[in-house]
Amino acid sequence: MIRPSIYGKLKLMTVAVLFFSCQKYYDPTEFINEEDALANESDVETATIGTYAVLKNAAYVRSGHFIMEYPGDAVAQGQSSADDLTRAYRYTHINTSDHCTNFWSQAYKVVAAANNVIEFVPNESSEGLRQLKGENLFLRAMMHFNLVRIFGRPYPQNSGENPGVPILKEGLSDEEAETLSRSSVKEVYDFVISDLLQAAELMSQSKNNSFASKEVAYALLARVYLYKEDQENAIKYADLVINSDRYALLQGSEYAGYFRAQPDNNRETIFAIRHMKVEDRAMSSIGSMYFSGDVSGNPLGQGVSGWAEIYASKKYYNFLNQHPEDLRNSFITPYVVNGELQYNQKLTPVTPMYYVNKYSLQEGLINLSSPVYLRLAEMYLIRAEANAKENNIDAALADVNLLRKRAGLSEDALYTPEKLATAGKTALDVVLEERWLELAFEGHRAYDLFRNNRSVVRDYPGTHSLNNTPTTDLHQEVKPTDNRVVFYIPQAEINRNSALKQNP
Repeated sequence: MIRPSIYGKLKLMTVAVLFFSCQKYYDPTEFINEEDALANESDVETATIGTYAVLKNAAYVRSGHFIMEYPGDAVAQGQSSADDLTRAYRYTHINTSDHCTNFWSQAYKVVAAANNVIEFVPNESSEGLRQLKGENLFLRAMMHFNLVRIFGRPYPQNSGENPGVPILKEGLSDEEAETLSRSSVKEVYDFVISDLLQAAELMSQSKNNSFASKEVAYALLARVYLYKEDQENAIKYADLVINSDRYALLQGSEYAGYFRAQPDNNRETIFAIRHMKVEDRAMSSIGSMYFSGDVSGNPLGQGVSGWAEIYASKKYYNFLNQHPEDLRNSFITPYVVNGELQYNQKLTPVTPMYYVNKYSLQEGLINLSSPVYLRLAEMYLIRAEANAKENNIDAALADVNLLRKRAGLSEDALYTPEKLATAGKTALDVVLEERWLELAFEGHRAYDLFRNNRSVVRDYPGTHSLNNTPTTDLHQEVKPTDNRVVFYIPQAEINRNSALKQNP
């Protein structure tokens, strides 16, 4: 078997075990030669499903979660781990990080595979082929966007002129692909936007939320434009998703059980990385770091069903519990024994064990989950943030209040301009707080703060105290201008490609 380079075209396309709405199974041992694979629409569909399958690799989805979520202040690491995830949490990054190397490699493998289809399918093809080309354009855009978020500084810093990541287009020779330099953050954003606009134009079929569609492309465009600080377009594309009538906010008990239910055709989910029951990752799952318990969701000690080393932070838990009736409490399972909250004793001060269950208990399996990448609640929050920055205060608060009501909060807990003035808060303050509450543990928090020129502040128990002297000092502040806001480019990539320049 030819082993493809990270940047070069995939000479072999792996078709992984996957079961989608098209009702097809694929043998994980089957390899399809590129020259034979792309002969007709059926082959292009097979190749595309193989590309989606890469998203399920732990090297992509698990490593990506660690490096996006663990730098935030909704999580607390209760004990040091030999796993590289500790460095992501503590901001003690190294240029040989396993998780960064994994994510970089897997993301560009997705891009290389997508490029094969993008290059093969003309825009003037059948509806089915146009749909598949659009899906591959979406996947390529999503990969570049996630890469520039992790390895490039936020767009508002230096107006996007800081170094981003290499842009891997279709049609490059192997030599050209292997010597790509880093494009600017702005250039990567422009490329991503172009791909998503073309993807939306090409796609006309509505599949389930394991696949891209026109509305999925619109949803990612809304996020990209928000991060770029293009408020008008962020609102435009969030509106297109909200008003599409394809999605609806889950209510009541359905919302409380959002992440446990079978994810296919979930009315709130826009795009998710679907894992089947046969794909339970057990102790290697994302959820195993957050939760240990039984199939009924009852918490048990560390190591029973998961490592249970990462918890909801005391800061987040206390903020959420200002309103105990908030349905988002359903996503936290405090480890309580005989009425007493348990603490991880491996640090001083000890860390409260607030288990998180957003990545556990799907379809009754303890460690099964289908990580959600885009969902409708985020579209309301994107629109709220963009309106807040445009000084459309009433519109921003209306979307925030919509989500607070959905979470079961009373009228007294809703925001008005008068309440903001009394509390000394801006509309942007409460939008970011609501994003923290609603999207916790989904990989947004640290970047939400940094792109808005705010610091991550940790004043709660966790291994970040080990960075300090004495180690009982819990205070950690990571400023948006700090070097370690971004991760190092994997040194192995720089060794292979001298055109890549390392982050400071």
